[in-house]
Amino acid sequence: MICVLGGTFDPVHFGHLRPALEVQQALGVPRVHLLPCRHPPHRDPPGLGAGQRLELLRLAVEDEAALAIDERELKRDGPSYMVDTLESLRADCRTQPLCLALGMDAFLGLQGWRRWEELTALCHLVVMLRPGSDWPHEGVLAALLARSRVDTADALRQQPAGLVLGVAVTRLSISSTRIRTLLAAGESARYLLPEKVLMRIKQERWYAD
Repeated sequence: MICVLGGTFDPVHFGHLRPALEVQQALGVPRVHLLPCRHPPHRDPPGLGAGQRLELLRLAVEDEAALAIDERELKRDGPSYMVDTLESLRADCRTQPLCLALGMDAFLGLQGWRRWEELTALCHLVVMLRPGSDWPHEGVLAALLARSRVDTADALRQQPAGLVLGVAVTRLSISSTRIRTLLAAGESARYLLPEKVLMRIKQERWYAD
């Protein structure tokens, strides 16, 4: 079984890394593949270029065998639509179970994604549940949960795609926006992201105002 977790990682921080590790442990997969986005279609362009964000991500995971990097979105021109990425991943893994990990906020916004109805034909959805998260109780997503939600990772292994699983993760109120704001103001962002990542940012004066 393969699991991917997308994001701009601008910059990568513990709010990305700890939940990714907890998903890896909950699913029992060898690793979670972090999937840096080149051109996010639903938000402002990243502050750093693709190569810079990839460099920081490599520093963040170089000592953690449970986390890896998938660079396919960085190598593809145009907006980084997840459905295109999942089609590419599905072609690679054939009939192997494929999981997309995403937060509850992203799950609740699925209807705004391009060709969102096709996602569960390509992968399972692993929703990261922070304390206080609540599943939708009505509408299209509630109907999706009624027919597709399962309670164990073992269920995901029984078919290539189509199911939804919730995984409890630690709530870390850390955001890339907050880190960029601190750095632009000349304030400390220590303990919000890996020290090696922070040192590289400071060395290059990335995000400095």
